[in-house]
Amino acid sequence: MLANLLRSGRDRTTQFLREYHPIVHVLLLGTIMARVASSMSMPFLAIYLAKQSGLSPLLIGAIIGLGSLAGTIGGFVGGALSDRFGRKSILMAALLAWAAVFTGFALAKAPLAFMLLNILNGLARSLYEPVSQALMADITPPEKRLNMFSLRYLAINIGVAIGPLLGAYAGAAQAWLPFLLTGLIYLLYAAALYVLLQTFGIRRIEGERRSPVTVRSAWRVITRDTVFRYYIAASVIGALSYSQMMVTLSQYVEGKVAEGAALFALLMTLNAVTVVALQVPLTRLFQPRGPLLTITAGTLLFALGDVGYALAGSWWAFMFSMFLFTLGEILTYPAGNVLIDKLAPEEMRGTYYGAQSFSGLGHFIGPVLGGFLLTAYGGETLFALMAAVTLGGLVFYWRGYRLFEAARREQAD
Repeated sequence: MLANLLRSGRDRTTQFLREYHPIVHVLLLGTIMARVASSMSMPFLAIYLAKQSGLSPLLIGAIIGLGSLAGTIGGFVGGALSDRFGRKSILMAALLAWAAVFTGFALAKAPLAFMLLNILNGLARSLYEPVSQALMADITPPEKRLNMFSLRYLAINIGVAIGPLLGAYAGAAQAWLPFLLTGLIYLLYAAALYVLLQTFGIRRIEGERRSPVTVRSAWRVITRDTVFRYYIAASVIGALSYSQMMVTLSQYVEGKVAEGAALFALLMTLNAVTVVALQVPLTRLFQPRGPLLTITAGTLLFALGDVGYALAGSWWAFMFSMFLFTLGEILTYPAGNVLIDKLAPEEMRGTYYGAQSFSGLGHFIGPVLGGFLLTAYGGETLFALMAAVTLGGLVFYWRGYRLFEAARREQAD
């Protein structure tokens, strides 16, 4: 019996390795490393800033939100440049910038330094995320891309399942230690990725995929794409709500229950473990229903999670609310990538994935608005309002998808 199980596991592993390009495996492994690193530190940044600088929740939200605001521009420019000049140089620049950012977080004391570092953090993230997704899509057949995006999302959450607990442990010794360790991991990842990309033929892939598109011409295409504008509007609205999980939720939980920082670390781990456990079965369950219905179900679960946060008063209530919120996350994000992949022309995939970073406007407004609402009205009002805002985003997804389907039928006729 045991021998059969081992043989079955070996056969599945062999099939998985053959199914995707080696660079996809490299980036999946690197994604785990990167998310272990960032989730050791970023979920605790709001608490760290409060202790280091004594700033108000509103100013802390503004500092953290500036990183997302910077990323709204950086992602589009980086994606367009990667279409023109290749993926490798953009990836390397982002990872080296990240190494510098987190080392800076460990050493910084002044609020201005934290603000500048988080702006650079947002730029690095907005360069790395779309370019790595575009590269993975470049070398994956279209029929396998939903599974590939789901695997990438799974890899993200394997890293996030491990990182917060390591961060809480390291931060208990020295508050700055998780940030320094994060910088070191990004530096090591940059060195390893460079060697592996060279080994597995990145020059040939980039030579095949490079496009003469410029940032200006890419901007013209994006701004004229009505369907894409609807998708981005929906993403901005979703980001308003999702950004609360990484910024104001930690402050709300810490003030709501005893040992709130420990509970928040547990919530982050629960979020990631739920994704790891349920990503594959939920993806298989909803794949036949199409991306739009999948996003609709996910958005409803997001809203239920926000309502749960508003009503929660105990550890178990917060954990159940996070579970519902996470189910929405599992359904929404890979399906959103599929919508963009269907919409993007082959030669402009990096540009479209990069332009997704315009949703960072929601990640900028969200922490500022959340900090204000938390201070002025309390967390109950904040999360009840976020539930309503989240549901409003469905209007834009449905409108955009209907226009896309209508255009596709016209082309077929």
